[in-house]
Amino acid sequence: MLNHLLPQPLRTVTLAATLLMACLSASAHTGPEDVIAPNPHLTAEGIPPIPAAMAQLAGRYNDFRSRVLLDWHPTRREMLVATRTSGVGVQVHLLRKPMGELEQLTDYPDPVRAAWFEPKNGSYILFEKDEGGSEASQLFRMDLATRKVTLLTDPNEKHGAGEWNHAKDRVLVYSTQLDKTAGAARRADVTTELWLLDPLQPGAKRKIASLPGGGWSEVPAQWSRDDRQLVATNFVSANESTVWLIDVASGARRQILPAPGAVSVPVFYGEVHFSRDDKSLLATSDAAGEFQQLVRIDLATRKQTILSKKIAWDVTHVEPASLNDRVATVVNNDGMSELHLFDAAHGRELPHPALPSGAVSRIKWRTADELGLSLNSARSPGEVMTLNLRTGATEQWTAPTAGIDTGSFRDAAIVRWKSFDNRMISGIMSRPEARADGKFKGPRPVVIQIHGGPESQARLGFLGRINYLVNELGIAVIQPNVRGSTGYGKSFLKLDNGMLREDSVKDIGALLDWIATQPDLDPTRVVVMGGSYGGYMSLAVSTNYADRITGSVDVVGISSFVSFLERTESYRRDLRRVEYGDERDPAMRAFMERIAPLNNAQKITKPLFVVQGKNDPRVPLNEAEQIVERVRKNGVPVWYLMADNEGHGFARKPNADFYFFSLVRFLEEYLLR
Repeated sequence: MLNHLLPQPLRTVTLAATLLMACLSASAHTGPEDVIAPNPHLTAEGIPPIPAAMAQLAGRYNDFRSRVLLDWHPTRREMLVATRTSGVGVQVHLLRKPMGELEQLTDYPDPVRAAWFEPKNGSYILFEKDEGGSEASQLFRMDLATRKVTLLTDPNEKHGAGEWNHAKDRVLVYSTQLDKTAGAARRADVTTELWLLDPLQPGAKRKIASLPGGGWSEVPAQWSRDDRQLVATNFVSANESTVWLIDVASGARRQILPAPGAVSVPVFYGEVHFSRDDKSLLATSDAAGEFQQLVRIDLATRKQTILSKKIAWDVTHVEPASLNDRVATVVNNDGMSELHLFDAAHGRELPHPALPSGAVSRIKWRTADELGLSLNSARSPGEVMTLNLRTGATEQWTAPTAGIDTGSFRDAAIVRWKSFDNRMISGIMSRPEARADGKFKGPRPVVIQIHGGPESQARLGFLGRINYLVNELGIAVIQPNVRGSTGYGKSFLKLDNGMLREDSVKDIGALLDWIATQPDLDPTRVVVMGGSYGGYMSLAVSTNYADRITGSVDVVGISSFVSFLERTESYRRDLRRVEYGDERDPAMRAFMERIAPLNNAQKITKPLFVVQGKNDPRVPLNEAEQIVERVRKNGVPVWYLMADNEGHGFARKPNADFYFFSLVRFLEEYLLR
């Protein structure tokens, strides 16, 4: 049950959209000068008027609607789907048959991307939701007969739902305190509370254990078949985790992987599941090499058998069938997500019928033979389909509804360049196609769009509204996977840690060199942009390579690692210190201060666009405010857009639309002239 991990607003360009006039009717207006005004929740400083004509053209690219499989009904061939049919964001829908009507169940200003059926007869659903991007998620029950909604959790804490037990009468719930509700002082120690909840009697919930740290809910714990034990993963960093068995009755826990004191090199275990006989575990692990492999681990001997030894890429998701020994997995093959099936009992990969071209996600078994999944591609924002392993048939359950034909959208290509240390770096490039009307001839301007994380990865798939930049403005978009990105091995993942931070910035410098060698690209017209850690990268490029870019866009980015670590929510801080360094160490702090874009703001001499959500618990508002204030002193244009009802990225459609129109305006002003 990984649905609650989906909301990472900046990891991919998947901000759900509606048609321009529908979404702007309550959020903006056309004035006497025929311009688009920001809605009341937006503070816009330095942003010139947005022409309504431009917004109308760009708005055609705001109606892409991805469909994501959330859960199967326990007794009927029906499913829950996350998508947008109305309102301002992604909501939960009921789909009763293939290509049927999507019946909207939730309707909130904030997106609802995670939901599960009650597993006995499907009489109610559970869903998660926060408010205003706070990420203080709460768990709710909706009774499907009446649509009555009941809050099940304490709003003063952050919650996440885990797995149902096999008896189908209790669900795991994680909770942790938030700094704003934990008392006057910030917490020195963070704990994750693990609860057993009957959603029909929330007041009778039972605490199983208090777990030290904030890394226990990254991947939900899994039940043994007899419901007596849980196997739980504690994330220490992107390169290290430990696996524990927890006794459900007593809460006692013991570490089983790696065996305490058995290894000196950190090992990362991702998803971990019990086998059907409870005698072994199925897990992803990089213990035997650079990549996450699917392994079977004997609980008695700890012997590990690699099931995916013929696959030279990360296994990123594991979904065991409940009625047989089949295991469905997603493999990240150089940025393309592929489906692979295995026989866990006999340790071999299984063939499966061919799927349409595209990136696979959100796999979930309905029966021993039928597998549901979501599939997206350069020409599809994402649809739900099923695969029958007995008959070999595939069946599409949802159909696109965009107001623009995506059939002509071009596939992106993987490009590679050599960095300062001769290491090869790769990225995904979307090139505009020269038109018959003569447009887009000659070297094209470039937008470098850097992912967040930093332990994330630009993947092949649908570009969303960024397609407008390629198709209508003729901009080449490059999404680099600089060192520190996932998908290229555990050694590559660590190459930007701590005092190696600026090496990843140098990878962008090498990309600028590569762009200058490409006859179809214009090295004199380059804008760099990114969100979260990508926002930091955008600012860092602005301070290190100001003479080689024409502008930069920082979306919820870090302007100083010291102030960021001192203000980010406590439950995230230790995980981030492993990646960025510990600001309490004098030498590390001095390094952070030296490289901080905030402390080098005088070097930012090209136009800057900063975007921030007021309620961001990850990268607090201060990170944006302080860089805006400093750079304005340089006498260069600084655009600033802040939403008082958003967090780590703009999830509400009116806000996301206005940001996109402002981005297009920024590019027209500083890149395309």
